[in-house]
Amino acid sequence: METLVSFVTEVGFPIVVTFYLLHRIEGKLNDLISSIHALPAKMK
Repeated sequence: METLVSFVTEVGFPIVVTFYLLHRIEGKLNDLISSIHALPAKMK
């Protein structure tokens, strides 16, 4: 936990929040991309 606090103080709060949000939605974005690639085959 101490390393996380030092990271926040060094880099800044907005950057840490951005990385956290990107990490959280990464899996959801991969699922969305897979669904989009499978869509043409399902429409036939």
